[in-house]
Amino acid sequence: MITKKRLKKIMITTIIIITIILLSPVFYMHLPLFGQEASGTRLERMEKSPNYRDGQFHNLSPTNMMVDNKGMREMMARKFSEKKHGLRPTDSIPAIKTDLKAIAKDRDISIWFGHSSYYIQIDGKRFLVDPVFSKHASPIPLFISAFEGTNIYSADDMPEIDYLLITHDHYDHLDFTTIKELKGKVKLVICGLGVGAHFERWGYDNEKIVEMDWNESQKLSEGFVINATPSRHFSGRSLKRNSTLWLSYVLQTPTMNLFLSGDGGYDKHFAEIGKRFGKIDLAFLETGQYNEKWKFIHSLPSQVALESKDLNATRVLPIHWAKFALADHPWKEPIEKLSEISRENNIKLITPMIGEIVDLKNESQEFSAWWVNLK
Repeated sequence: MITKKRLKKIMITTIIIITIILLSPVFYMHLPLFGQEASGTRLERMEKSPNYRDGQFHNLSPTNMMVDNKGMREMMARKFSEKKHGLRPTDSIPAIKTDLKAIAKDRDISIWFGHSSYYIQIDGKRFLVDPVFSKHASPIPLFISAFEGTNIYSADDMPEIDYLLITHDHYDHLDFTTIKELKGKVKLVICGLGVGAHFERWGYDNEKIVEMDWNESQKLSEGFVINATPSRHFSGRSLKRNSTLWLSYVLQTPTMNLFLSGDGGYDKHFAEIGKRFGKIDLAFLETGQYNEKWKFIHSLPSQVALESKDLNATRVLPIHWAKFALADHPWKEPIEKLSEISRENNIKLITPMIGEIVDLKNESQEFSAWWVNLK
């Protein structure tokens, strides 16, 4: 028979356990990896943006997420059987471990690290875009793990970086661990409005953070201009969306124009960017992790072809694929579809392996279809 004293102890213990369970997510969401909301002068600048109203940023065109409850259930069901549906490769992805520190600074090259992370060295300056060198693209380590063979680079492998460019604050583009480890190597951070608050919490000096709005330009050094251009996407590192701005960029150097897409669906801004800059020598375009249900916020392969033409792009390097499974298509479907579409539309598609050197000035450089025989 349970005594009153024993019953009281059980009730107190139960209340404590339930309280811990309820409060754990609250405490977890306050960990540094989630960043922080903008405040003070940073928030005041956001509120003056023509793209900010009602407490959040908005796309140029009305944009629905297009993920209904049924669609989400279907996607999650497939995510729990990724190998069955080919969402993840069963083979290891081939990659090359290039020594970036040994590359002469006067060489004009680019190296893709998988998904949307890549390095650009052009006209004597070094740029690093959306670096994610962690094994997971999620705040919960058990989810969204990198494909085998893809996670071979780390912050330690990077040389000193002149400019760190961040397109938006989603976890597969802005990784807390990577950013912390890069801190001593980065001279200047360039990001969208509000994103600087994350860097501030992570120990970066505000004087080394440049936040930009769409259609703003910033001279970096002689002959170098970074242009923040629109994207059709969204942002957020918690339940609250669109409290920071998502960007694409046009990087103008003394000898080239490069387009860095970030994430986003097709819209009129691609043609406007193409008209404004005349020609893009190389476009890094989001290619994978799409779905018909959210085609307004992620580009389908057929839309990538339209984007390339609108931008007047000489060459296209597909990104946002081959490292993480974020959608419900087979892992190599994006490159297979885009390769076929590119041949039909006379688009110069370049397909380096992870870590393979791309010669930015060599338009005749050829790359293998390295994914063809992989499962």
